[in-house]
Amino acid sequence: MSSRIINLDCREGMAALDACSVDAIVTDPPYHLTTGKKGGTGEASVNLESPYGRARITTGFMGKAWDGGDIAHDPAVWIAALRVAKPGAYLLAFGGTRTFHRLAVAIEDAGWEIRDTVMWVYGSGFPKSHNGPWGGTALKPAWEPVIMARKPLIGTVEANWREHGTGALNIDACRIEGAVTSNPLVRNAQGYQSDGLVQGETGAGRESEGRWPANLIHDGSEEVLAAFPEAPGQQHSVGPEHGKKASVNTFGDYGPRDTFNPRGDAGSAARFFYCAKADRADRNDGLDGKLTDDGRKVPANNAYQRGKTLRKNHHPTVKPTDLMRYLCRLVTPKGGTVLDPFMGSGSTLKAAELEGFSAIGIEIDPEYCEIARSRIASDAPLFAEVIP
Repeated sequence: MSSRIINLDCREGMAALDACSVDAIVTDPPYHLTTGKKGGTGEASVNLESPYGRARITTGFMGKAWDGGDIAHDPAVWIAALRVAKPGAYLLAFGGTRTFHRLAVAIEDAGWEIRDTVMWVYGSGFPKSHNGPWGGTALKPAWEPVIMARKPLIGTVEANWREHGTGALNIDACRIEGAVTSNPLVRNAQGYQSDGLVQGETGAGRESEGRWPANLIHDGSEEVLAAFPEAPGQQHSVGPEHGKKASVNTFGDYGPRDTFNPRGDAGSAARFFYCAKADRADRNDGLDGKLTDDGRKVPANNAYQRGKTLRKNHHPTVKPTDLMRYLCRLVTPKGGTVLDPFMGSGSTLKAAELEGFSAIGIEIDPEYCEIARSRIASDAPLFAEVIP
């Protein structure tokens, strides 16, 4: 288990890696939310010299230069990623709700197979809206998409897995906790129920081994939990007592079927989905006494950087460690290596280390590299190197 940080442009960094050398790629690239606008005014512009017909600008989200331009929408980046990934390796890439279609197309055009899109729902976002007597210009952000893609297999999934250790998701390692019930639903020959819940024998009842991971993840905040309905015991609307087949109208099971036994558990339907505990405090873990300069001449007045100009981790888009641990665990085989070509302040590397994986991070900003090194070293005694 080791971490390696490469202080280069993402394309140069990946060019320095061996072909077919990483088991998974988990990354949070620039969202390019301001690409195609003139000076942030919202006026669309056209650049005929760009292969995308859109303007290439120098600054982006919260004034950060790395969010300007269109590097994450360039298929060449994802072609480089395809080269270093093993056959069947998975790629998870975060995107913005306004621009992730460009990201998905670039990934697909590079030769990756789009397998799914995960929705990460949270309650902490604030609207980036220009407001006036006529109204506003934006909604409050409450979710972010994560593109799930896979490098083409060699042969079948099983053959690819036996040869390279990749190609399949680690379902059992990422199951969502279930409840004890004495009335399990009907299982098929493989032991799976219609929502992927697997039941194991434990005494008089049956202990749930957890529900199948879904393509929706929430942060457990009160605002998000309030959006889920109460689903006690997975109640059904009509059933055998009315002379009809049972059918369920809540989460997790689908009718009609000849017989139906409710689970006997209780609570919000949010329990059917993974909860990423979005603790913002973990962004500064390992950085005690190490203040960094975010480059501003006056204190920033926004929810991310309000207060002192000098901060410990001033990266504005740090993802929760718990969320990144879950995603790394979902797509990385045991003992594998995770690559993040847009490392930022090192959340993917920190998460990979905590899950027992080796990790490689590529980041062009030397200050972010130093922040990442400190964050990772606090949890990873076998931290390896920073390569300029």
